[in-house]
Amino acid sequence: MDTPLLVATFLAGFIYTIAPGPAFLALFALGAARGRGAGAWFMAGHLVGDVAWSMLALAAIVGVSQIGPTLFDALGILCGLYLIYLGLRAVLARADRPPAVVGAERPLVNGVLFGLTNPKSYPVALATFGALVAPYGDRIGWSAAPLMILSAFFGFVAADLVLFVSIGLPPVRRFFARHGLWVTRIVGLAFIGFGAKSLFEGARGLAARP
Repeated sequence: MDTPLLVATFLAGFIYTIAPGPAFLALFALGAARGRGAGAWFMAGHLVGDVAWSMLALAAIVGVSQIGPTLFDALGILCGLYLIYLGLRAVLARADRPPAVVGAERPLVNGVLFGLTNPKSYPVALATFGALVAPYGDRIGWSAAPLMILSAFFGFVAADLVLFVSIGLPPVRRFFARHGLWVTRIVGLAFIGFGAKSLFEGARGLAARP
């Protein structure tokens, strides 16, 4: 068992789930409007999409790693650039209208649909997982894929538990309503950091080869 690789995959799943985005905003809006129970059903449904997109992303990452280290390093650079792009968008975000309450009537069904149909889910999953597991490219193979998927799933669940507790706390709801834009910007800085790390690792790998 490759513990560092599994820890990186767990962190990728955690960050992918907990980072502010459309689902994050929809969840907090739903929790504020309908309570923690509705939010829990929405998260349970959205988990279906999280698992589906992460499996596709991990399959792509494993497939690229088997083709050759050069292509994998190139993927790490592309993932890093995309994370930096997402981070800059978050840092430069402007205040807008409050998000609509998604899933107020059927939170479980709407959570599934929201998770599966969000067009940004796959590129974000690929970028997040690609950036964090890129340093372990020489240890990634199809035999490691099941444990990586399981580790990512635990990351999803851990993040969902944090969100489940958070949406039920009045101080958190008040804080997010007042400072949600700055939370998004801070997370954007974290994305830029992860993206820069992925760029560095990929460039270093390419530079080390003739």
